[in-house]
Amino acid sequence: MSRIGAGRRDSGLAAAVARDLDGSFEDLVAAYQDRLFAYAASLCGDPGRAEEVVQDAFVRAYHALRRYGPRRRRELALRPWLYRITLNTLRHHLRARRPDVLSLAEAPEPGAPAAAEPENVAIRDGRTLQLQAALRRLPLRHRQAIVLRYVHQLTYPEVAEILGQPVGTVKANVHRGLQRLRRYLPPEVT
Repeated sequence: MSRIGAGRRDSGLAAAVARDLDGSFEDLVAAYQDRLFAYAASLCGDPGRAEEVVQDAFVRAYHALRRYGPRRRRELALRPWLYRITLNTLRHHLRARRPDVLSLAEAPEPGAPAAAEPENVAIRDGRTLQLQAALRRLPLRHRQAIVLRYVHQLTYPEVAEILGQPVGTVKANVHRGLQRLRRYLPPEVT
């Protein structure tokens, strides 16, 4: 979905949440659960933990929205707000127990064919494993910025809001992370 389409959907969801939180929260969850799960899994590498994180994040979001008035709910930039809650929830979970492995969850491309040639699947899977290994070597600040920017296709201002950093810092972390990533990957993967 284009960013314009996502923005319209977000403003429509925000308006619906402003009118009727209990009646529209399920729509909010349906719109974001897969993306937030992929984001959490890409940072912690554990699908079970990622699922817990996203569930907790939605509970926190619901309680926060109950405290907000209708006007604040309507004006809320849902996408970065939900990613930020998910990131904070993940940090809370990670403080409780550090993960053994951090990896990038491979999200299917929209409109991708259901079946592919076995040779192409093997090549893609090998490249994905190389990318995951290279991402694990990056400092968390670089990995978070790259995953939000390129995997979840968020804008720099949205990433900055989620991470609580200035846009310039996010751009620098993405740039430095990509430079390191290129050093860690063989030429055929980059």
